[in-house]
Amino acid sequence: MANTRDEREVWDGVIEGMPLFAKELIAGGVAGGFAKSAVAPLERIKILFQTRQVEYRSLGLIGSFTKIAKTEGTLGFFRGNGASVARIVPYAALHYMAYEEYRRWIIDGIPGVGKGPILDLVAGSFAGGTAVLFTYPLDLVRTKLAYQVVGSQKLNIQGIVTGEQVYKGIKDCFSKTYKEAGIKGLYRGVAPSLYGIFPYAGLKFYFYETMKSHVPKERKNDITIKLACGSVAGLLGQTFTYPLDVVRRQMQVQRLSASNSHELKGTADTLVMILQTHGWKQLFSGLSLNYLKVVPSVAIGFTVYDLMKAYLRVPSRDDAVVEVVTSNRDSQPSTLHS
Repeated sequence: MANTRDEREVWDGVIEGMPLFAKELIAGGVAGGFAKSAVAPLERIKILFQTRQVEYRSLGLIGSFTKIAKTEGTLGFFRGNGASVARIVPYAALHYMAYEEYRRWIIDGIPGVGKGPILDLVAGSFAGGTAVLFTYPLDLVRTKLAYQVVGSQKLNIQGIVTGEQVYKGIKDCFSKTYKEAGIKGLYRGVAPSLYGIFPYAGLKFYFYETMKSHVPKERKNDITIKLACGSVAGLLGQTFTYPLDVVRRQMQVQRLSASNSHELKGTADTLVMILQTHGWKQLFSGLSLNYLKVVPSVAIGFTVYDLMKAYLRVPSRDDAVVEVVTSNRDSQPSTLHS
């Protein structure tokens, strides 16, 4: 009992001494990892719908589940999820933390700025861009691994026959991609990602805060209300920016699906190619599946994030702003969390 009490006191001391931004990083990372793993099967099928439409789109959701189960087994539903979690943990950690930081910086740096939805739109947009730039290569690797289909009669839509996987894992994919095209290759498709994440991340927070502002005060702390608002916000944000996600996926696998690697296309060319080859509906391929994925993902993400913040004793957002701003003004010049 004494040892347990001592360990608890040590852990309490560690939590109390942890900077606010570190707590937000941890809470966001854990929430992202749990949420992403929970919807991994739907994410795998969505990517196949976007990039292997000839083989999988015609099968539909149930048919695609059945085919993966028969040809790849249960683990097939989680192909690429290791890279996905490896990406989403730092991405979610950076996204949540950067959002909170940008929000505090704006409030502290621009006296009189309101705390309404516009603030969340701006802070969320810049936070999304920051997270993408730091973690994009992991998203590229995740997509390439998910694109591979064990037992497929062809590797790509051009009919290159092969019975082997191009990449054997995360490390192998990183290595081969870097050898093929260097740093530029690891950031292939980042442009539509940034085009999409700025409005998506901003709109997500904007819609979320706008809807919460209409919730009665006595219910604002109800986790069910938060999850409902977050889910609807995620759905609205996805609908407006989804075509850019399809363009990004196509760009990421072009080297695998194009017979001549020198014919790789940019964002605008890829968009035109999709429209000419498959029509505008292809820009929304997998969107209904994405809706099924977003709701539980957002629900789990918000729930785990709130639980982690409570466990790490993170003060409420506005309390944190007051605490940090007061600390800064009392100890100028100083860092944000000194």
